[in-house]
Amino acid sequence: MNIEDIRDMYAYNYWANNRLLDRAEKVTLEQFIAPSTHSFSSLQGTLLHNLDAEWNWRLLLQGQGVFQTELQAADFPTPAALRERWQQEEQAMWAYINGLSDADLAGVVRYHNEEGVLRERLLWHCLYHVVNHGMQHRSEAAALLTLYGQSPDDIDFTMFLNERPAQQK
Repeated sequence: MNIEDIRDMYAYNYWANNRLLDRAEKVTLEQFIAPSTHSFSSLQGTLLHNLDAEWNWRLLLQGQGVFQTELQAADFPTPAALRERWQQEEQAMWAYINGLSDADLAGVVRYHNEEGVLRERLLWHCLYHVVNHGMQHRSEAAALLTLYGQSPDDIDFTMFLNERPAQQK
């Protein structure tokens, strides 16, 4: 894995997130917060969990602790409010990623999980995990959006590549 691969993964990550947010802004507020059987109780909860995970993993990787805080749904009552905070996180993550080198990616990240168990991971494994974790919950959000008549259409990596500007391919 090299830094250009990580940049590609994160460009895809934010492309897919924005597709979901574009569609989420078209659902009613009732649909946005409606209870569901998905893992984070609603479209709002699912999207918020994804943002929260990205934020907390970045903080961990920057040495600021592990999962010390959690974003609250009440602070993000609309998709637009969620998008605004996600744009801030995206900028912060890009600043972090753009400061990394290929050599940094092979570095070991040590942390204790929420149960106090020591974990050791390569940095690139952690960065990959964030995108992979996001895909799981984006699929849940996509299912809810489709149920509400706002399918985000294909959010596969290959669709991202098809839409990516030629100079970035």
